[in-house]
Amino acid sequence: MMIPSTVIDDLIARRPEAVQLLSQLLAIPTVSADPGCAELLQKAASTLSELFHSAGAGWVTEVVPTAGHPIVWARYRRPGNTRRAIVYGHYDVQPADPLNLWTTPAFEPTIRDGRIYARGATDDKGQMLTHVLSALAWMRAEGSLPIDLDFIIEGEEEVGSENLERFLEQHREELKGDVAVISDTSQYAPGWPAITTGLRGIFACEIKVHGPRKDLHSGVFGGAIPNPIRELARLLSLLHNEQNEVQIPGFYEGVIPLTPEDRTGFTELPFDEASFLNETGAAGLRGEAGYTAIEQRWARPTCEFNGIFGGYTGPGPKTIVPACASAKITCRLVADQDPQRLMKSLEAFLQANLHPACRLEFTGDHGCPAFLMDRTSPYLAAASRAVEAGFGKAPVFIREGGSIPVVATFKRLLGLDTLLLGWGQNTDNLHSPDEHFSLEDFHRGTLASAALWAELARL
Repeated sequence: MMIPSTVIDDLIARRPEAVQLLSQLLAIPTVSADPGCAELLQKAASTLSELFHSAGAGWVTEVVPTAGHPIVWARYRRPGNTRRAIVYGHYDVQPADPLNLWTTPAFEPTIRDGRIYARGATDDKGQMLTHVLSALAWMRAEGSLPIDLDFIIEGEEEVGSENLERFLEQHREELKGDVAVISDTSQYAPGWPAITTGLRGIFACEIKVHGPRKDLHSGVFGGAIPNPIRELARLLSLLHNEQNEVQIPGFYEGVIPLTPEDRTGFTELPFDEASFLNETGAAGLRGEAGYTAIEQRWARPTCEFNGIFGGYTGPGPKTIVPACASAKITCRLVADQDPQRLMKSLEAFLQANLHPACRLEFTGDHGCPAFLMDRTSPYLAAASRAVEAGFGKAPVFIREGGSIPVVATFKRLLGLDTLLLGWGQNTDNLHSPDEHFSLEDFHRGTLASAALWAELARL
């Protein structure tokens, strides 16, 4: 079925009201990391709940309490519907600091040059709200939706979603569906709408090399006692070769290689190396040999050193052999790498290569697998048609180098693939001062969302 003209007309007529609703939500300082914002997060959850309560027949809405901030769970059912989508979003935001770098206050939404400026504008209140508004438009214009929907909107995404998995586990039988939908990513570039078909996974760990029991005088003991900084540096140097390939045993086992179609699609995207380097401030590229910069960032696994600590770091010299040195490491993973297996492999590799006069302490932190959607999926084709209806241009298929743990959770607990439909831009200052969202993209995203329900119903 095609999206009815009545739904399109409703969305266009109510655009000022949509912006007002977005402004109302953005004005609530829902900083989940700040204990002082607890009542404000509850207020935001109630605001969203009231929107769903106004939707009409077929809807059941709950503000589900958790050990932290509440989850808004709104579900729509209509006899005869054969498809169901699970829509995820979050209403919590990052802290606004540093406040002095905002042109206008972070929680006083301001429109300038066709963009709305506020914390959470694109991450994720603006993008999440497009799906809510599209569902309401269908209800007003047609009296029903062509598919069943479950909205799960949480308030703890920015602090690790600690209670979301418990909720999904508890309600997994009630949340059976066909596909999940998330808009918490970005378009490829202005004028280049995109669907993200892959996310890298991750595991994080910290290693600590111990030498002497305490810091020792380097003149009295140096040369005879093992130096943990030197030993740590030696171990880290073993983790890559000259081609920048990771040397953890079994690291590339199971990696799904890029297809010719993947590589061709990536080369057709606009990418300017000079602009990329100017943005990063780096003097040049240095990645895994044989792969382009886009492939290295989106579709190849990595081992990165995030921090290294040890010894004396204050002003002037201090002549010691330090007692210990440590490093933080994260590995970005691709399908089908196993985070837990590779973390154990890294620990075993380091232990095997450690000098016997030192002791290694290994602490694994967290991990989640990568996500890669089948490019032949009918849900992906439906989403592509919907994005084209909303943006007037067929989307490109991209991947992201980062991780969205809930995507892996949906796959593991609910067996669902996820449509990652980003309406924002990478330049929207997510997590930074002057975060903003193009109102044109906000409206286009809402139209694309409305079209998605029709396209999924056709399958």
